[in-house]
Amino acid sequence: MTYSGRVEVGGPADVQDAGDLQITKLAVGPMSNNAYLLRCTLTGEQALVDAADEAERLLEVAGADGIARVVTTHRHDDHVQALPRVVEATGAQTIAGEGDADALPVPVDLRVRTGARVRVGTCELEVIELVGHTPGSIALAYDDPDGIVHLFTGDSLFPGGVGKTGSPEDFASLIGDVETKIFGRFPDDTWVYPGHGDDTTLGAERPHLGEWRQRGW
Repeated sequence: MTYSGRVEVGGPADVQDAGDLQITKLAVGPMSNNAYLLRCTLTGEQALVDAADEAERLLEVAGADGIARVVTTHRHDDHVQALPRVVEATGAQTIAGEGDADALPVPVDLRVRTGARVRVGTCELEVIELVGHTPGSIALAYDDPDGIVHLFTGDSLFPGGVGKTGSPEDFASLIGDVETKIFGRFPDDTWVYPGHGDDTTLGAERPHLGEWRQRGW
């Protein structure tokens, strides 16, 4: 089966093989949040990006190997509904951006900033702060052995624009971070896994950066 990145609440997960990292995407909860289970194919260790909702389903997908750590991309309620239950069931290490950590419903074991690394078995993901949607929003970048970057952006970058912001200052911060830290650094074939909806690539979105800045959202 070919990975499409298109999932629906109540529907099957979609699985992407990225070298030594297997990425399982599923949609959960009333706001159709994306959750991503990352599995190192060499060690079997697993991590979860955003325990958004439907804890029992997330635990079922993780299976007997459990979840070693949970990374929360940002503090908004729809991205953390299942976090307490998942952590209780698995004993997973909790990871979040420094600016959002105090707002999470569980203690955060590891508060991260840009440049920090999150391990999943032998695989390593780089933390990138994207400030604006929330003060502590983070993205995670994984460079697979074939040279393709896989970027988990939470609600900071979607097909068609950046995430919602509450003020012109927050928008300026977010669009600036996205332009410099994401589009200014990674190539067009970078695969983007957002917090809601379908996947995209930086190449598909790059021509529209000027439009996003001009419209202010």
